[in-house]
Amino acid sequence: MARAASLGSAKVVVTLGEILIEIMATRRGQSFLGPGELIGPYPSGAPAIFIDQVARLGQPCGMISCVGDDDFGVLNRERLRADGVDVSAIATHPDAPTGSAFVTYQDNGDRHFVFNIQHSASGHIKLTDAALALLKRCDHLHIMGTSLISSPIMAATRRAIEEVKASGGTVSFDPNSRKELPRESELADFTKFILANCDLVLPSGGELLSLTGETTEEAAIASLLDGGTAAVVVKHGADGASYHDADGAIHAAPLAVDEVDPTGAGDVFDATFVVLWLRGIPPPESLRYANASGARNVLFKGPMEGVASLPDLEMWLAAWSLR
Repeated sequence: MARAASLGSAKVVVTLGEILIEIMATRRGQSFLGPGELIGPYPSGAPAIFIDQVARLGQPCGMISCVGDDDFGVLNRERLRADGVDVSAIATHPDAPTGSAFVTYQDNGDRHFVFNIQHSASGHIKLTDAALALLKRCDHLHIMGTSLISSPIMAATRRAIEEVKASGGTVSFDPNSRKELPRESELADFTKFILANCDLVLPSGGELLSLTGETTEEAAIASLLDGGTAAVVVKHGADGASYHDADGAIHAAPLAVDEVDPTGAGDVFDATFVVLWLRGIPPPESLRYANASGARNVLFKGPMEGVASLPDLEMWLAAWSLR
């Protein structure tokens, strides 16, 4: 793995989307309908978690986003910069605050979010000169469904996809739907555009049917592959993950852990799989490391606090095998 992991390491990965601070309840069953203990702020935002994990794996990468001229913006930008992300295309808005997410955990483990994205600095993401310069160097673009909350952001995402595809790059997409986020009427049509230009789709099991309109997971996967997607990676949480392409399917068993905080697990899974996929690592091993990345991340409080380097994951998997 160590030698193979260096293959394709020069490919530049870029994502576009929200940057947030996250503040979370300290115990399950807590609600925001009354006072309660909270901890944070933690750097967050699905695309930001994704790109931070990409950087920790040693892959050249950058992010297109916007933060406020405030402490939360500094916290996020400096965290990404310290971990190796090119932050040159993260703009600072002079008036809008950095986005935020407040999260509670239900007794059954489900999460409830209160977001401020659309009316925060993240709602002002544009393809600035710095963003276009970053896209010129981009070999792979990753899109998150959480970011597609307004017509202007969808327009910027469309152009980013067109720029990357025109230069021979690849695109991945995680639908990453959140019930608390607003949805523009044109999102369905825009999702079709993404899928028509997508090389790798990484949904959770529940998103497959809504993404395709099919009634079974098998039909949904077939629909995506027939539509031109090269590969589909389905995240089943505690049931592991599976990889599907024209040659068949591969399943990776789950790594059971005592979950502390599930936020960010899917994002670091995406990042780990995408990086290894770009490096030409075979799907079974890419899935194994992506599963490990997601499982390790949920052991930490805070969505980015469990991001791991490749040596971290190798040691974690070695220790896991001795259990």
